[in-house]
Amino acid sequence: MTSTNDAIDILLVEDDPSDLKLTMRALRSENLANSIEVARDGEEALDFLFHRGPYADRPAGHYPRLILLDLKLPKIDGMQVLRTIKSDPSTRSIPVAVLTSSTEERDLVESYALGVNSYIQKPVDFEQFKETIKLLGMYWIVVNRTPAVG
Repeated sequence: MTSTNDAIDILLVEDDPSDLKLTMRALRSENLANSIEVARDGEEALDFLFHRGPYADRPAGHYPRLILLDLKLPKIDGMQVLRTIKSDPSTRSIPVAVLTSSTEERDLVESYALGVNSYIQKPVDFEQFKETIKLLGMYWIVVNRTPAVG
């Protein structure tokens, strides 16, 4: 986790402790992000992004370079989080990759309709998962260029 003044490379929005641990392990093993902020539900993710609640003192204009978003979240589900991110001019250009166990075609279709940048079904095998995270991080953090957000 990071302090509130650090630049955030990745906002990881994941409520499942096992998936969180696996994702963090995969990201760290590939040295893909200097700083990762974790939100364990949709409300916490939106509070972080929009400087509300416990994140009200976070400096304005500091946004993650990538959001990894689970769809099945408590409080506010991932689709609503995605809808909110992509409908606000201050966060719309942040790349969002859905990282989910959902196999529902409607989730895939709705995610892209809302403006998701990538939709990845979580592999069951850790080595495959690690490789998926490596490719995802290499592209979105290292290769891809995005405009300044805010």
